[in-house]
Amino acid sequence: MQNHTRVMLRGAMELPGDKSISHRAVMLGSIAGGRTEIQGFLPGEDCLSTIRCFRAMGTKITQEGTRVTVQGMGLHGLKAPSAPLDCGNSGTTMRLLSGILAAQSFSSVLTGDSSLRTRPMGRIMRPLREMGAEIQSLAGSDTAPLRISGGRLSGIHYLSPVASAQLKSAVLLAGLYADSPSSVTEPSLSRDHSERMLRHFGAKLHSSTDSEGRPVTTIEPAEALHAAQISVPGDLSSAAYFIAAALLLPGSELRINKVGVNPTRSGILEVAEAMGGSIEVLSHTDHDAEPTADLLIRASRLHGTEIGGALIPRLIDELPVIAAMACQAEGRTVIRDAAELKLKESNRIRVMTEELQKLGAAVTETTDGMIIEGGHPLHGASIASHKDHRIAMSFAVLSLIADGPVHISDPDCVNISMPDFYERLRSVCR
Repeated sequence: MQNHTRVMLRGAMELPGDKSISHRAVMLGSIAGGRTEIQGFLPGEDCLSTIRCFRAMGTKITQEGTRVTVQGMGLHGLKAPSAPLDCGNSGTTMRLLSGILAAQSFSSVLTGDSSLRTRPMGRIMRPLREMGAEIQSLAGSDTAPLRISGGRLSGIHYLSPVASAQLKSAVLLAGLYADSPSSVTEPSLSRDHSERMLRHFGAKLHSSTDSEGRPVTTIEPAEALHAAQISVPGDLSSAAYFIAAALLLPGSELRINKVGVNPTRSGILEVAEAMGGSIEVLSHTDHDAEPTADLLIRASRLHGTEIGGALIPRLIDELPVIAAMACQAEGRTVIRDAAELKLKESNRIRVMTEELQKLGAAVTETTDGMIIEGGHPLHGASIASHKDHRIAMSFAVLSLIADGPVHISDPDCVNISMPDFYERLRSVCR
């Protein structure tokens, strides 16, 4: 995207289905009994990796665009794959699938692309080993490929060192097969898509807090899960780029319909409003246990804010585009407690700092975040996306603001989560 003349965002749009929910719908549909039908599935590369892995274990899955049908195999019906299961670039696929494979009656190997093979898997290996699973890093460094030899699992009460939905989900999925209840205590509440969908498929879960006020999620062993009808809402993480562009570009007024507004994911809305952004939440409904709404975003004069603590797990994927917004806000924005950003598809703290500086932004990297002095004019530059979809989309937004062309390397990495991102962005530019 390049902005040679000033543009604004106008109109209404719907966005592709939520990536997190799409993954989980296929996974739970595969280990449920009966036929699960999914509407609004996200056909991005990550979610297609999940489909490929379950097909390789015998699950019959048909996909036509955003409609997916899964013929469930039951909790114990998956078959040993004939080759390593390739998770592509998808950390969600690898970490959640590890929880399911930990209890199967066969051995398997999970691998992925060069980026995924550098990402830490020790955080899910530790609790699954405590439950009795045999998991080995074939690289010898708590990274993929992982060899998992399934077996009988015992329930555990795990105190997680981080608020991680993927870690929590791996334990909960393994907990379906355990001999007693399993629980995960987190320092703060991470995304709860797995809990909502597990209940939707018939699993028994309990949410509580411990004596220190920390969230605790407990799952009961299951004899079976039942098939479900799933309607996937629009992805709020994908909406974040259009929200940012509409807030930043004068004269913009954009309506995004039927987007998921799960409170464990909606931190981006709170931060945008804290920065002075005008966002109206309309037509709020609960559908298939996931709340959805229409969002009306109007161009606003933004100011800096502080982002940290329990808010971070609720917007971890949106922090790159929040940093992009902060560059054009008045005053200082501080992002802290976000060291988790270093463990994503790229080190997003370092990458965002270095690439924003190329545009003329005043950004300082810290050990767990960034300090951004907003209001500096942005000029054109060549930006390295590091093949990270969230980096590429964040700079596509800033390309609409910069005084000069912004060239983004490997722009097709957006296919991970939104293959038609650039077309959608152009469609609402006026």
